[in-house]
Amino acid sequence: MTAPVYTTLISVAQLQALHASGAPVLVFDCSFDLMNPAAADALFAQTRIAGAVQAHLDRNLSTHDSALAVNAGRHPLPQREAVAAWLGQIGLNNNMQAVVYDRNGANYCGRLWWMLKWLGHEAVAVLDGGLQAWQAAGGALDSGPAPAAATPTTFEVRPALVTLSTTADIAAQLGSPGQTLIDARGAPRYRGEVEPLDPVAGHIPDALNRPFTQNFQTDGRFKPAAELRAEFEALLAGRDPASVTHHCGSGVSAVPNVLAMEVAGLGRTALYAGSWSEWCNTPGLPCAQG
Repeated sequence: MTAPVYTTLISVAQLQALHASGAPVLVFDCSFDLMNPAAADALFAQTRIAGAVQAHLDRNLSTHDSALAVNAGRHPLPQREAVAAWLGQIGLNNNMQAVVYDRNGANYCGRLWWMLKWLGHEAVAVLDGGLQAWQAAGGALDSGPAPAAATPTTFEVRPALVTLSTTADIAAQLGSPGQTLIDARGAPRYRGEVEPLDPVAGHIPDALNRPFTQNFQTDGRFKPAAELRAEFEALLAGRDPASVTHHCGSGVSAVPNVLAMEVAGLGRTALYAGSWSEWCNTPGLPCAQG
């Protein structure tokens, strides 16, 4: 029997069943601390899902070499070929199911979910509820240093399955009914009342605000699809879901909104990976507050 393919969310029970079936699956721990990036390694060593490999936001899922970056902002995307080379080195191939999780309320693992779609890999899912749900269910855990790397394989870059919007794309459509921007940052940052990370406070003109944390239940799992759909439809107020581009501060915490809209049956919407950190550092672009 062919193992099921998971493309949005996967439950703890479903992941355990995949493991039990012997299906090829690779689990990624994307846990991170934005204010203390060095803590990610300590978190991974402290406890992780058994067999998981680490995906570090700064080292693996971003590049700080402008010559190798696809976009600007605080967490620039590396070129697709560089990401594919890293994935092959740690043992992922194009025929495997990838599962991503963190222990930070899905703030970081969505980044790798999106990036794998960007590399043309549909079989990737976010573990619903993260490490906490796995621990609550008594799932097997590892600790200590990472084990020796798996046998390297080849991960082939395929046509992108997601839309990456650029600053030029957003600026060209600013104010157009054909573009709906959704900002995933907390409301005080969106309004420009506080700005702990970027040099300018505020938001892109006309952007709507939906903090990414609104997608979750109290136990850390995503809300049911029907509830998410009702909330996004209320936010959009008649706007076409296909017109949506998501962003946040640096293109990371916007992804739970991308994922939530897909779970809700509203389609796979675009991501502006440069986000506010690129927008507000680009001369001549308008910024709004309030």
